[in-house]
Amino acid sequence: MRIKKHPILDFPQNRKVLTFTFDGVEVHGYEGDTVASALYALGIIKLSESIILKRARGLYCSIGNCSSCQMIVDGVANVKTCITLLKEGMVVNTQTNKGEINAL
Repeated sequence: MRIKKHPILDFPQNRKVLTFTFDGVEVHGYEGDTVASALYALGIIKLSESIILKRARGLYCSIGNCSSCQMIVDGVANVKTCITLLKEGMVVNTQTNKGEINAL
């Protein structure tokens, strides 16, 4: 599900492959991907669930204005994955609740 060739847009070639973990499974994305775009390219479209009805949530605005793409990233809840760049070794988990607020 990744666009590799486009008649107008130019996509960088030979980007570095990044390995990360999604819900306990090792997967791969590319340097320059956001967490959400890397998952979407892998065919993973459910990123979280609605709190009350538990309906699937995925990419919606893709600019960080909504909360549909919030996930747990490296142990931090409520991360907007549509604007969070993918990094080597990240641990990403589906968020199925409101997330925890860690006391300082």
